Amino acid sequence: MKKLLIVVDMQNDFIDGSLGTKEAQAIVPKVAEKIRTYKEDGWDVIFTMDTHKEDYLDSLEGKNLPVVHCVKGTNGWALHKEIDKFEGRRFEKETFGCLECGRFASQKGYDQVELVGLCTDICVISNALLVKAAMPNTPVAVDSACCAGVTVESHDNALSSMKMCQIQIL
Repeated sequence: MKKLLIVVDMQNDFIDGSLGTKEAQAIVPKVAEKIRTYKEDGWDVIFTMDTHKEDYLDSLEGKNLPVVHCVKGTNGWALHKEIDKFEGRRFEKETFGCLECGRFASQKGYDQVELVGLCTDICVISNALLVKAAMPNTPVAVDSACCAGVTVESHDNALSSMKMCQIQIL
């Protein structure tokens, strides 16, 4: 079996920075352990990184979420130190979903894809749906214990929505 773990936006600004939450801080050790397990089993791990420019507030997203975050080259943009120590391809993305990750996963012929990370209700759901669209006959799963949303309620709502789209919730 060929498995892929996609670690979504485990960046400082989403953990303890400008958009951080205690729920995001709580999942860091679980995500690091999940990555470690995948690596030990010889499976692939890739990472997405929300990436903005200095003019973020002028973008459409910035007008709707006027909190500067994940500006490339800043500490907030960096992966958390417990996550950054792991090898794996990094995909920078300007928006919620990463089309390149969906293409990458489908071209590599994985038998199973799992996602973890932040934020369940924005970037995790976007990427899970993109992967599912790119690989409709491949099981796609999200580990709910290794994800956190903007709020607990929106986290739960996103998990329910993904489940309705035939994404397995672990």
